[in-house]
Parts: sequence; C-alpha cells; structure tokens
Amino acid sequence: MKLNRPVDYAVMSCETMMRKYEADKLPPEEWFHYHQGVFLSGMYKTYELTKDERYMTYMKKYVDRYVNENGHVDGLHGLQMDDIQTGILLYPLIDRYPGPRYENALKQLIGMFDDYPRCKNGGYWHKDHFPWQMWLDGLYMGGPIKAEYGRRYNQPEYIAECVNQIKLMREVTRDEETGLWYHAWDESLQEDWADPVTKRSSEFWGRSIGWVPVAILDIMDHMDETSPEYAELREITVDLLESIAKYQSEEGRWYQVVNKGGQEGNWLETSCSCLYVAALSKAVRKGFMGDGYLIKAKKGFNAVVNSLIYDGDDIVINNVCIGTGVMDYQGYCDRPTSENDLHGVGAFLIMCSEAELTF
Repeated sequence: MKLNRPVDYAVMSCETMMRKYEADKLPPEEWFHYHQGVFLSGMYKTYELTKDERYMTYMKKYVDRYVNENGHVDGLHGLQMDDIQTGILLYPLIDRYPGPRYENALKQLIGMFDDYPRCKNGGYWHKDHFPWQMWLDGLYMGGPIKAEYGRRYNQPEYIAECVNQIKLMREVTRDEETGLWYHAWDESLQEDWADPVTKRSSEFWGRSIGWVPVAILDIMDHMDETSPEYAELREITVDLLESIAKYQSEEGRWYQVVNKGGQEGNWLETSCSCLYVAALSKAVRKGFMGDGYLIKAKKGFNAVVNSLIYDGDDIVINNVCIGTGVMDYQGYCDRPTSENDLHGVGAFLIMCSEAELTF
C-alpha cells in the first residue's frame, strides 16, 4: 500500500494501535514506563501535525490511569530512567489543563534526579539495580524531560546537566575507529561484558545508538542557539550521524549490530532505522547537515515503509527487536522480534513526524 505523505503512515499506525489497546491498558500494565511513553510521544507528534483531538484524549487517558487527582504518580519501579521518560507526556497536559495535578506529577518525576545514583565520573546510572553502569538509552529517557523542565521553569542548571551527561557518555562509549558509541559502560568492571581496559560493552547495538541523536536534538530545542554548548552538541550530533550513515545497508535500513552488516546472524532492524531516519531528517531540517544526508534519510524511510505489512485497515511494523539488555554479538542477533511493539511503533511515529516536517 502506498500512502501519500509520511503523516499518513503515522495516522494509520495510531489508528491501528487505538483499535488494539484501550489507553489505560497499554502494556506493560501497572507500569508507568517508557514503552508507553515513547509510543505516546510519537502519537503526540502525530497530534501536532493533524490536530486530531482523539490522540490527545487517548494520551490523557493513559496518563490519568497512573497520575491521581493529587498528582501522585503510581506504577514506578524504583529509580530508573525508563520510568522518568514517560513524564514527557505531562508537558502538553499541563498546557491544556492548568492546575496542580500534572504539575505535581512532573515535580515528583523531576525530583527523582535529586537522589539519582551516579558513577564516580558524574554519569547517571541507568537504573538503581544496575550499579555503576551508564547506558546510551538513558540519554533519551532522562534528557529531554529534564531539558524542557529547565527551559520552562527557568532553571538553566538542568539544561547544563543534560549537556554534561551527553559529554560524559560520549567520553566513555565513543569508538575512535568507527565513530559509533558502544551500548554501555561499567565503571566497576563487575559485568562480564565490560572490557577490562575500556570498561565498554563489546558491540554497537542499533536501537541504543538511535536514542542518542534523537535525544540530543530534542534537548537542543530547549537551548540558546547562540551558546557554546549548543555548538558543541551540534558537533557531537553531526559526528555521530555521519558515522551512522556510513553503515546504512543497500536496502536502506540499518542492522541490529550496526557495523557488522552481512555477518552471520545479523539482520535489518526496524526501530533503529526509524530513529536514524528521524535524527537525520531533523539534523538536515535544522541546517546541521547537507542534502546528501536527506537522500539517506529518504532511502531509510522508504525501506522501512516497504517492509511494512498491511492487515486490512491495520499497519504492522515488524522486525523490531524486543527490549534488550547489554549483550555480545550472538546475544543481539538471537533476540526475538515483535510486531507493533510499543517502543517500535513509537520510533516509527517519531520518524514519520520528522519526515513529514522535512521531506
């Protein structure tokens, strides 16, 4: 099926998911979690393009399942970035429904940073039960919500901390040869996957890298474009996206283990491809990268779209790696795939929204 515009694919996907799930039943149930947060972030971006109030209502229904009338957030599982991310949904609700409910919920989530554990170098742990570990995913889970809070509430130190976390992550995970960033870093060297010298994991996992440029570009939306820090993040983003672009497959998507396309067991993964297309599109739109990268973004978009399955009025996004921890090459290759997985659909919606604004 060939639709006219990127936003048409986003709408079809939103409609598919709304038929499949009641908002307050989105999985994993009883958990205020990034799976739902990423999906609904993508749905909100679709709302911004279409102004279809059903999407705002759907998002609100999910949030209201976990945020009570007094603004207390239920369904949190300790201190972890994966739960904080979902709070990004509160900003449009605060704008639409002024009052203490959503403001209090936001303060609760942002307040988690006050006691959030850090490595000795100052980097946030990814989760309280993964001590001394920094994961790429955390930049997206904790960064944009904190940056927006800093801009809205005139607390520039929050934005400065976002910049600091990006620089720390790059310092400990970036590979000089490829320009790619390893999935994780273990300061304590207690994990089997940690290299005894660099403390890094062993592979470049697609989706973990994908969160990074998407997060940085979102954080930059809340920064002073004339600041030295803005220029520094622009340089970091371009460097990473240029490196990612080198590993695009002939088909147009990217591999589960990014730099090992064609090796036995490796496969083309949809969610990372969506995130790369989204970031490349936005970087081109902001004037950071030239038209040659727009060609790569369009190639990636078309490859994702051509991989979709249609079931009547439903759109099926497949070849999405399920939630994944830090692994070796074989572990990443052996991960199961899912169809219309929430964070896979979320990445798809983010891609469609950025493509609609750029192409």
